Amino acid sequence: MTSLRALKSMLSVSAALLLAGCATESSAPEAMAETAAMPAGNLITGEGLPNPAPNVTINWGTLPEGREWGSTAGIDIDPNDGHIWAYERCGAGNFGAGAPVNCDNNPVDPIFKFDRNTGEILKNFGAGTMVTPHGIHVDADGNVWVTDFAGNEEGTKGHQVHKFSPDGELLLSLGTAGQPGSGPNQLNQPNDVITAPDGSIFVSDGHSGQNMTTNQAIQEGLEAGRTGRILKYSADGTFVKEWGQIGVRHGEFRTPHALVFDAQGRLWVADRGNHRLEIFDQEGNYLESRYAYGRISGLFIKDGMVYAIDSESSPTNHANWRNGVRIGPVDGDHITAFIPPFERESRVYQGTAGEGVAVDADGNVYAAEGPNSLSQAGGAFTKYSVN
Repeated sequence: MTSLRALKSMLSVSAALLLAGCATESSAPEAMAETAAMPAGNLITGEGLPNPAPNVTINWGTLPEGREWGSTAGIDIDPNDGHIWAYERCGAGNFGAGAPVNCDNNPVDPIFKFDRNTGEILKNFGAGTMVTPHGIHVDADGNVWVTDFAGNEEGTKGHQVHKFSPDGELLLSLGTAGQPGSGPNQLNQPNDVITAPDGSIFVSDGHSGQNMTTNQAIQEGLEAGRTGRILKYSADGTFVKEWGQIGVRHGEFRTPHALVFDAQGRLWVADRGNHRLEIFDQEGNYLESRYAYGRISGLFIKDGMVYAIDSESSPTNHANWRNGVRIGPVDGDHITAFIPPFERESRVYQGTAGEGVAVDADGNVYAAEGPNSLSQAGGAFTKYSVN
């Protein structure tokens, strides 16, 4: 324990030198924005940073009778009524007939709309359309977009993006069903999807790059046709352009895991394997980066504040960085608040947190629990409340 205390002390000193000043503790998002220029505490461990949503509700949300929660990675807010859209992977993480469960072999409805106050199901649909849902986005018209980043054995389903009406009608699909690839009409493990105000569609593609930790591995991945790219489509699904490949330079990615737009219309990409956020204009021109948020799986921007959830930092892939939700201003690269993770013995001192994150009108934070955190959370979703 002495060495641990010494390490934490060193990290705290380093963070203090880097992030001078102090922040006033508050439970309100407005207060976080006001103190954004005066950060305090340790961005790596979260120590000394205020928690704006300290009240934890595990196993949040209702599940239809007879079903078991599976893992997830996606959650979003309906821009029209403020309720919660999310999915769970049809019981994934459990086993049926000796085989892993997914939404192909257990075709129940994976997509949910929950009442943000009660957790009650308002809508539930999507059965039979996908294998492993991954990213979710709700556009200005209330349409629900979901990426399906895995394929079935028959090669007839998966590696696509699906657009549903608010009532569950399938309106559009991007990619070639069950046929992964790097062509303009193919996707290969699509991670997330988002739409711009003009209706343009952006997809982050390629989940495998985060495991390529040497130059040789990256080269072999490129030669094998693995992807790490952003694709842009017109509102009707016509391919427009793409940028990026697996790599470490700006404009390259090792698993572009999540997407979000800021108020300026800039596209933020959670480049998980490279432990950074990359910011682009809508033509794919690189603008700048952020490095204070850890190994990011999910992103949400509200009232000029970035909420980034780190689900994957561990002793073997991002030592010392603690899982949890890091919060900081859009216009800076520092952290002003932190929501801590569940503790877990297999991730010593670092805990475990979800993969998706969303923030409602009251500042309550919702986490979508991935495979690493599902058992600790007790269900697919966790709510962190301000009050």
